[in-house]
Amino acid sequence: MTDLTALAYTDQHEWIALDGDIATIGITDFAADKLGDVVYVDLPAPDVAVTAGEVTGEIESTKSVGELYAPVDGTVVEVNDAAVDDPSLVNSDPFGAGWLIKVRLEGDLTGTLDRDAYLALTGTDA
Repeated sequence: MTDLTALAYTDQHEWIALDGDIATIGITDFAADKLGDVVYVDLPAPDVAVTAGEVTGEIESTKSVGELYAPVDGTVVEVNDAAVDDPSLVNSDPFGAGWLIKVRLEGDLTGTLDRDAYLALTGTDA
């Protein structure tokens, strides 16, 4: 299981795992739960530049359609085709098989939250 305390979080309910200068990004379990059953994921293509705070994709559930925001500046290096083909992975394993994109980070994680701050933001304790 992923060490959730080692991740960075955003107030847009994304998580970021760093491996060198590669940031793996997904949505949190809190967001996945609030969305309901995810049925469609639209992600940027590899080699596309993303800018922190800007819309980079879309996620659709049985309840709503939401925008995905880039939590960092960088260039997409990989897209999780498994999550595109089977969007239910976002619900069943949001911190694992349900990751969305990998970005070659340009800059740092300024403005992100640690796990405790994210839990305080969402009013949850798990």
